[in-house]
Amino acid sequence: MKERPILFKGGLVRAILDGRKTQTRRIIKPQPVMYEPGQSIHFSDMINDALRCPLGQPGDRIWVRETWQAIHEELNDDGYVDETTYAPSIPKEEDNYWHPVFAADNWCEDINQRGFPWRPAIHMPRWASRILLEITEVRVEHLQSISDRDVLREGLCQLPASGRYCLQPGAQYFGMASHSAQEAYSWLWSSIYGEASWKANPWVWVIEFKRIEDDAK
Repeated sequence: MKERPILFKGGLVRAILDGRKTQTRRIIKPQPVMYEPGQSIHFSDMINDALRCPLGQPGDRIWVRETWQAIHEELNDDGYVDETTYAPSIPKEEDNYWHPVFAADNWCEDINQRGFPWRPAIHMPRWASRILLEITEVRVEHLQSISDRDVLREGLCQLPASGRYCLQPGAQYFGMASHSAQEAYSWLWSSIYGEASWKANPWVWVIEFKRIEDDAK
């Protein structure tokens, strides 16, 4: 069993915490080269030259990196936060003075009111991660082959009244809802990788997972 990190944006972190997201798709790099039958001849002396998912195989674990900060809160006599300070550098795990907080938890957008800046997800150390996932299945498919059912497993919502699909609850009020599950998912994909990536319809890893308890915590 191996353990590797994975990055998720705030909305997808919330979907995992809510139990809505149990799949992710990642572009295969490099892309497989496909030829029509009879158009090419391949010679190779390589053994077990199989395509392997860089995030792992079923049974492996992935820990989530998300936008975060390490802070310390001073409480007043009434038990309310009197002052908030943030770590000038990433603290070590054994430094109990600081504790992690996460942008996905609906903190105030105004940095002056919040009192501290955010650190990018890529800089999150293992000890600060709050989400551990176990891979249950890995497969390969074209991006646009995603099914309606898998769109929901990617964390999108289906509105019970209209049947439309949206990125998250409330998005329909901003015009971000569609009767096409694939179109709604294309908005999510394009917001991360760009519209050109969706149109290119690349081969992707489809990684299914379940959330598990973190024994290291």
